[in-house]
Amino acid sequence: MCSLAILLVFSTPSFCQLSAGNYFEGGFTVGPMVFLGDLGGHVGKGTPFLKDYNMNATKLSYGVYLAAHPNELFGFRLSANFGKVDGDDNYIKGKGGLEEARLARNLNFKSNISEANFMLELYPTVLFEDQPTEVTGRLRPYGVIGVGVFHFNPMGSYIDPNTSQSTWVYLQPLHTEGQGFPEYPNRPNYALTQLNIPMGVGIKYYISEKVNLSFEVLHRKTFTDYVDDVSTKYIDPDLFDKYLSVQNAAIARQINDKAVGIVTPSVSRLGPGSDQRGNPNQNDAYFTIFLKFGVRLGAIFDNAYDRRASSHLRCPVRF
Repeated sequence: MCSLAILLVFSTPSFCQLSAGNYFEGGFTVGPMVFLGDLGGHVGKGTPFLKDYNMNATKLSYGVYLAAHPNELFGFRLSANFGKVDGDDNYIKGKGGLEEARLARNLNFKSNISEANFMLELYPTVLFEDQPTEVTGRLRPYGVIGVGVFHFNPMGSYIDPNTSQSTWVYLQPLHTEGQGFPEYPNRPNYALTQLNIPMGVGIKYYISEKVNLSFEVLHRKTFTDYVDDVSTKYIDPDLFDKYLSVQNAAIARQINDKAVGIVTPSVSRLGPGSDQRGNPNQNDAYFTIFLKFGVRLGAIFDNAYDRRASSHLRCPVRF
């Protein structure tokens, strides 16, 4: 017990240095948002990660956030972000390999993304800093993880046979892969608002006690394979006539299967259900590369003396 008491006495100042830094921070973010899914890609077999990243699919996103920091070691962030994602098989440059089938598939999509996230921020190097509440000029790496909710609504390009004009139409109501049809009980219709898990790393530079800049890469794991409306195999197109309106059935027939030249030039495929439209074994994902601008809210101490005095009011001083 005596040893424990001594340990607590001598560790108290370090804890006080951390807890003295409690504050709120608000700011905004801006940077590219990138989709990782079934459409587009590069040479060879399609993959769900950066190997199939297409620069063409990079879109601008932005957001705002508010963070509460009980101390300098960690904080809790609530954020809202808005952006766009897309994918297009025409981004692929055919080299005669496995990518040719995806190129001939000829599908595309785009969607707005809006999300809200609640995340934990952790700054591990704070544990090794002397006077961690004195932040001006510091460079701190950090990690983030949390839970979020996001909304999407994919659209695909459609060419009107009467006017030959290309327009964008919403894909979910077309049930392009038989989602919700009795013939495909394992393909329920997907919700447009779903959960995700944001996780990432960043590095923060404190311009002053009040202002900071961060560079952050934030990946979102999702629980759906239909952000791009592409997941599994083609269906019998006659089912569109059975379950959709005449107008939607005509649109769905064209958008469901745009493949060209896989078997014979100008002939799409071998037959309904015989070819893979997407990869059902990997859910879609997206990530952002943010530049964050943050401002500490509330009182900022003008000097180290005032900061230490404040910490002594909160915690016992060292003997």
